[in-house]
Amino acid sequence: MKSVRFRFLIAALAVLLGTAIAKSQTADDTPPSPPMHGHHFAMGGPMGHFFAAKLNLTDEQKAQAKAIWQKESPTMKPLMQQQHQLDLQLRQYVEGTFDQAKVQAIAAQKAQLDAQMTVEKTRIHSEMYQILTAEQKAQLKQMEADHEARMQQRMQRHAGQEAPAPPEP
Repeated sequence: MKSVRFRFLIAALAVLLGTAIAKSQTADDTPPSPPMHGHHFAMGGPMGHFFAAKLNLTDEQKAQAKAIWQKESPTMKPLMQQQHQLDLQLRQYVEGTFDQAKVQAIAAQKAQLDAQMTVEKTRIHSEMYQILTAEQKAQLKQMEADHEARMQQRMQRHAGQEAPAPPEP
């Protein structure tokens, strides 16, 4: 069950990061704002504002986070583009004739790319985490623990729906 949840989290993070990169493709080519530890989101987006406000980030911390993201964006952008291309290739086998060998080859490429992206994202998150004060780190850990508890409750409720109790004799 943890593996499925981890895959879902990675997929959600990839989508959010992809959205942030797509939004960065403006005429002035301004890089997207940074992700924070454990969550990918642009500082200018709704989640970015939420976490910046919740953690009470200073202007200096926001500037540091933006600098980290600007520094890391050239590394992540090509990876996201590769991921998008692989997704487009996979889509043709969903919409057209399924070819297991070709899908398997693309899936292997995607797995390798996902691993590389996970390493990069974790490194970025680590850099972002280092700009937080001890109090902000504790607050973020509490927010993550609360989120995990909510997810566990949802998983338990969902598991209860999938496997109904056997009828009483």
